[in-house]
Amino acid sequence: MSSPVRFGILGLGMGALRARLAAETRGAEVACVCDLREERAKEVAAELNCDWTTRYDEMLAREDIDVIGIFTPSGTHCDYAIQAVNAGKHVFITKPMDIRVEKCDAAIEAARDAGAILAVDFELRYAEVSQKIKAALDRGRLGRLILGDLRMKWYRSQEYYERGYPYGWRKKRITEGGSAANQGVHFIDLLQWFMGPVKTVYGRSGTFAHRIETEDLSLALLTFENGAWGSIVTTTTSYPPLGSLIEITGDNGSIVWKDGKVELYRRKDDPEATLDEFSLKPDRPRNIIEDMVYAVREGRPVMVDGVEGRKSVAIINAIYESSRTGRVVEVD
Repeated sequence: MSSPVRFGILGLGMGALRARLAAETRGAEVACVCDLREERAKEVAAELNCDWTTRYDEMLAREDIDVIGIFTPSGTHCDYAIQAVNAGKHVFITKPMDIRVEKCDAAIEAARDAGAILAVDFELRYAEVSQKIKAALDRGRLGRLILGDLRMKWYRSQEYYERGYPYGWRKKRITEGGSAANQGVHFIDLLQWFMGPVKTVYGRSGTFAHRIETEDLSLALLTFENGAWGSIVTTTTSYPPLGSLIEITGDNGSIVWKDGKVELYRRKDDPEATLDEFSLKPDRPRNIIEDMVYAVREGRPVMVDGVEGRKSVAIINAIYESSRTGRVVEVD
């Protein structure tokens, strides 16, 4: 077996989960973890039997790290990614890729110039059910796509926005986007992956139930490049939380996805059809760590590269811009 792909993880909130996943994944190894909180870095390093540091530049200078995983406040993702690729590392970023399209573009260019892999960790894309839905749509099982709707109605307390590290970063516009950019981005990514690229957005965003600079409710009407229409609702004001729902309608049938499961798959031409007709490759990556291992070792394309990860950021930015101007915005 070839030598393991060695990971360094920056930010040990959600990053600690990915560090544990890397430690458990065949072909991967955790070399170092990094967090501004020394005690947190020591704790995770002791658990995983790896090195730790509080200095990102120190981790980047190590020659025994192949891949950097970034789990910091959203508005810093691409800044840290650019540092990593310039230091000769491959990199993956937690969602969203960033909160500004311009930063995504800069990271994509830097990775391209460096010949580095740049990936975004959208875990729902790796799910078997998501990939079978994508296969059904790509093969035209629903016919011509007409409508794609997303409704994400979650609840977050004021305490949630006050916590985090640095404290309160989730409620600040400079480091976070809001219900669409933080919670909703997973499902916005799925919607555009299923339906195809978004052409225009008409949106509204507002803050209704929290003391935050960012939004806690966004609505949008979409036109997709294939001519289909769509809608998005994301909120963190819904008590009790009502979950996440994507409904896709074509002229031959519909698919309803709710909270990671298919609740409906019905076609006019074959009312008894199921998604089990689609088989997936047994050696496909099941998560971002496996994806990066395959990409580094074998040169396989990652599930979501920088260009693909940028798409959801562009949609979210268009929602916010439309809300600010009151105009329909073209998605760049």
